[in-house]
Amino acid sequence: MINEEIALEPSPSINLRTSGLTTLRKSLYGMHNKCFEYLKVDGWKSNYESVNLMLRHLSRKCGSEASRQGYLRCVYAFCTYTELDPDKLVKLPKKVIEGRMQDFIDQFNNGNRSLRYINNTIQLLRTFFKVNGFKGNRELEIEAYHMPARYRKVQEYIPGKNEIYLMADSAGSLRNRTLILMLYGTGLRNSTLRALLVKDVEEELSRGISNILVPVYPEMKLIDPYACKGNIPYFMFANDEATQSLRLYLRERKEKYGIISGREPLFTSEYNQINRDNRRLKTMSPRQLQHVVKTAAANTGLSQWRQVKPKCLRTAFETVLHSELVDGGRLDPKIQEFFMGHILPGSEDAYFDRTKVEMLRAEYSKLNFGRVIVENKFKVLRMAVARAFEGSGVDPDKVMEEYIKMRQNTLR
Repeated sequence: MINEEIALEPSPSINLRTSGLTTLRKSLYGMHNKCFEYLKVDGWKSNYESVNLMLRHLSRKCGSEASRQGYLRCVYAFCTYTELDPDKLVKLPKKVIEGRMQDFIDQFNNGNRSLRYINNTIQLLRTFFKVNGFKGNRELEIEAYHMPARYRKVQEYIPGKNEIYLMADSAGSLRNRTLILMLYGTGLRNSTLRALLVKDVEEELSRGISNILVPVYPEMKLIDPYACKGNIPYFMFANDEATQSLRLYLRERKEKYGIISGREPLFTSEYNQINRDNRRLKTMSPRQLQHVVKTAAANTGLSQWRQVKPKCLRTAFETVLHSELVDGGRLDPKIQEFFMGHILPGSEDAYFDRTKVEMLRAEYSKLNFGRVIVENKFKVLRMAVARAFEGSGVDPDKVMEEYIKMRQNTLR
């Protein structure tokens, strides 16, 4: 897995318009361009034979754009540290490379980077040298850093259900409210949520479905290389409140722009320095989504708001998967893993039936997302009515409406 951490830690400030963070963005963008330029990379090829061997290895192994960028950044950083191009590096004696790489790695251990990032960098560089002949007796021996159990460089705070709903109510705009609810209701990763397009959800939204299907597919990597982790396709659903908020948000966008194309990002950037027409076509950046979450947590009054990140809402979603359902049961562990976008262990994944979308939607609808007890009781009642009329073509919602009207007339 490629670590997304590069260069500097995120600023703890929630004001993303500070000059320091603007400079950071520019420096990271510049580093990306310099990396490709220095290593003479064009797509999955390089004019340096050593880098070309590494790219061919990666294309066979995973073909991941995120992996390609991560490996190239590491090689570029080591080349600039040694002031040697990659082809010259791989011609050095084994002992010389080991000494220089150990010095390069040790400079990271200054408190600015996590031990996981440091050890990951070692593995990436060792792979680069391995595909260039340093294997077997020639394999590089570099000392990694001990990582204690449950080690975490940056502390995280996982908000509870009530805190998440308070965050949504304090998010400041309909778009931001929907982002909070979608992160919690779907458990999607930062990159995956931002890579969604309008066409992915518009059909079920137009049909008035309460728990809309949200697909995750490899082509998302064309929008964000970190979306659809591991190229694992799956689908998720959104809970009632997230679905309703999304429906209102898209209606607001349509009133603002007149028309919405299915190819537009589901959540667009609202950066006001971009032309209004171009703004609707620009996908949010990872930092913009982090800013939305942190600002909502701060507005809620959480003392640990700095430690709340989009990933924390995915963890909160996982807690819901493991918790008691509204009908008192428990979700099948296999369905839990599928909803998290994980591959099931052993041969279980091959035998997991992901074609029964409506069955999985029904299981999802039992999850305890309700703000108050009465919401959960209503969901249990609706599921019972739906089961009673299953296969009859009768709409359970209309049955319940007719029953309520009948009871009202009786009480009069």
